[in-house]
Amino acid sequence: MKFRILSTHCLLAVAYAGFTFAASPVAAQDTFPTKPVRLIVPFTPGGSNDVIARVLAQKLGDMWRQPVIVDNKTGAAGNIGSDFVAKAQPDGYNLLITNNNTMSINPALLANMPFDAANDFAQVTQLGIVPVVLVVNSNVKAENVKSLIALAKVRPGALTYASSGSGSPQHLSAEMFKSMTGTRIVHIPYKGAAPAITDMLGGQIDMQFGAINSLLPHIKTGRLRALAVGGTKRAALLPEIPTMAEAGVAGYDSEIWLGLAAPAKTPRAVIQKINADVLKVLAMPDVKANLSEQGITTKGSTPEQMKELVASDYQRWAKIIKGAGIRAD
Repeated sequence: MKFRILSTHCLLAVAYAGFTFAASPVAAQDTFPTKPVRLIVPFTPGGSNDVIARVLAQKLGDMWRQPVIVDNKTGAAGNIGSDFVAKAQPDGYNLLITNNNTMSINPALLANMPFDAANDFAQVTQLGIVPVVLVVNSNVKAENVKSLIALAKVRPGALTYASSGSGSPQHLSAEMFKSMTGTRIVHIPYKGAAPAITDMLGGQIDMQFGAINSLLPHIKTGRLRALAVGGTKRAALLPEIPTMAEAGVAGYDSEIWLGLAAPAKTPRAVIQKINADVLKVLAMPDVKANLSEQGITTKGSTPEQMKELVASDYQRWAKIIKGAGIRAD
C-alpha cells in the first residue's frame, strides 16, 4: 500500500511538472516584456536600419507598455552591434535590426567574423525592403539599360561606378550586373553613400547602384537618371522605372532587406510573441505610409522564412564575391 501511495505522488509530481513545462510558452507570451527592450542598430543614425528601428520602438513601446530603446552600436560594417546581440542574454531584451550586410554579405566576405551568423542568432522576422536603383549621371549617353550595356561594351574599362565601400550591397549589385551582362566597368569605392553621390553629381563617376532613399531627391531634380530598379518588382516611389529584368537583364535580383534577430536560444515563445507584435506594427497603415515615404517597403515573415532568406542570400552573394575576387577594404 505504501508503495502505491508513493507511486501516486510521483505520478502527480511528474504530471504537474509536465503541465508547468507545457504552460510555460503561454506564460512567456503573456508576460514578455517586463522591462525595457533595446533595439540594437549596428549602423549610424539616419539610415534605413535606424529609421525602421525608431518606428518600431515607438509602436512596440505603446503596445508593450515598456520602453523600447534604440541603441546605435556602430563600426566594422555592422559587426560590432551584431556581435553585441549575438553574445547577449537570450531572453528577447536585446534585439538586432539587421540587413544583408551583417547576415549574408559579411560572413561571405570576411575571413575572421566575431560571430557565426547562421548559428548565433534566432531570426524573428523580415521587416522590409529598400529598392536598389541603377542611376547614371546626366553626362552619360545612355537612356536605358540596353544602351548602357552597349556603351560599356564599346568602351570596356572606360565607365566607372561608385559604391559605399568594398563588399557593400551597392558594390555587389554592380558586380552582379557586370557578371550577367559581360561588361567591364571600373569600381570606385567610397567610405559611405554621401561622398559617392557627391562625385556622381559632380560628373566624376558615371554610374551607381544605390538605395532609393539616398538617390531619389537627385532623380527627381534630373541630376541623376534612373535606368532600372534591382528587385523583381517596380519601386512604389519610381513606378515608371522598369525592373532590371524588364530592362533586359533576365534573372537579375538585388535589393536591400531589413530584418529583426535575437540571440540564439531565445525561448521560442518569446520569438513568437515578438514576431506577432512586430507584424501587427508593420501592418498599420500609418507605419506603411511613413516608411514608404522614406523608401522602405514593409514586408514581414515567419522566423522560418527569415532564416531561409538569410541562408539563400548568403549563397548568392558568396558566389558573386568569389567570382569577382572581392576582398574587404
